[in-house]
Amino acid sequence: MKKESKSQSKMELENEKKNEEKLMKDKEKQTGYNTIEVIVIMIVTIVFGVIIGSTVTLSFQRGKLGGMSNSLKEFVATYNSIVENYYDDVDEKALVDAGIAGMMNYLGDPYSVFMTEEESEAFNQKVNGYYIGIGTEVRFFENIFTISQVFEDSPAKKAGLEVGDVILQIDGTDVEGKKLTEVSELIKGEENTSFIMKVLRGEEEKMFTVIRSRIDLTSVTSEIYEVENHKIGYIKIDIFASNTYEQFKKELKALEKQGMDRLIIDVRDNSGGYLTTVSDILSLFLNKSKIMYQLETKGVKEPVHALTKESRSYPVAVLINHASASASEILASAMMESYGAEVIGVNSYGKGTVQKAVELSSGTSFKYTFQKWLTPNGNWINDVGVTPTIEIELNDEYYHDPIIEKDPQFQKALEVLKDK
Repeated sequence: MKKESKSQSKMELENEKKNEEKLMKDKEKQTGYNTIEVIVIMIVTIVFGVIIGSTVTLSFQRGKLGGMSNSLKEFVATYNSIVENYYDDVDEKALVDAGIAGMMNYLGDPYSVFMTEEESEAFNQKVNGYYIGIGTEVRFFENIFTISQVFEDSPAKKAGLEVGDVILQIDGTDVEGKKLTEVSELIKGEENTSFIMKVLRGEEEKMFTVIRSRIDLTSVTSEIYEVENHKIGYIKIDIFASNTYEQFKKELKALEKQGMDRLIIDVRDNSGGYLTTVSDILSLFLNKSKIMYQLETKGVKEPVHALTKESRSYPVAVLINHASASASEILASAMMESYGAEVIGVNSYGKGTVQKAVELSSGTSFKYTFQKWLTPNGNWINDVGVTPTIEIELNDEYYHDPIIEKDPQFQKALEVLKDK
């Protein structure tokens, strides 16, 4: 719900964002069930039929298809014994979830985790780059829910909702006394379904029918700067979601049409995303002869080359910081080692593994590490990070007034690129 505050980010992702920021700032590799940080990930949708009743049947592939192993038989026998004989009521779904979570915890890998249905939904929303909602930002203050922003072309805008409307009811349910997450649940629903929102506008109560629809999240923004007869483009990537490549390509082409002859790519505070997305973006700059990264599976390394004949040659600088992770590190290291770009900032987060996600039929999911990734030159940056070619910290002046004119890393990039 990242924009249902950009619609729902304030309502449904507030806690998630705090957890993610704490993870990045502390750089602690935690294995708790609340881990939703976006990492370099290849999403594989697999539906597990978990039949819960008098028996549970589980089968896995280990080299070749076969019968259930003795260990799995013991697992199933334990499950059946608990369900049938435990003295108190047992939530069978929760019991299975706990078993899967236990397997993930056994691995001792901070990136191999079990995710609840709510965590899976939030995780998928972030990496998919869209959500189903109404396109509003809602402010909660003194137990009042007020619409603080209505996005253009959104369902809320089309329905007639306005900034300043105080939400009173959603489909006949009073919101007074409810939490943000509870109101968020009332607003959530399937695409093309509708609900009635009752609001207070001034002294008048009004009713609006709102139809939920897909809201695409913006993960790429751009600007152009003229410095000493050079046009230096700037592109900020917030996350490598499934729709980020198309947004990046669109912004890149627009900057080039404006005469851009140098480029800054900013992946600071970008915790990662889809491996395919960063591969597509890198393929805009590197031709097929260039290596983007290497993948290592059980000791076997395989170089991954750029995907297209398309390439560019103008000077590029990449901005990174301690919270630039996984896909951001792939981009920074590839642009540095295969393109010759300057990397400016401070050491990145240091995540050099790739995860596979498995979606379960219950709505829960788990993800586990199945590969390492290495830089084009074969370096594994796990727990180390990408070392910038030009190291420069942000200063107190910027933290007190965080505008781009006082950003020493950005200003250094402008300085370096204008002399290229």
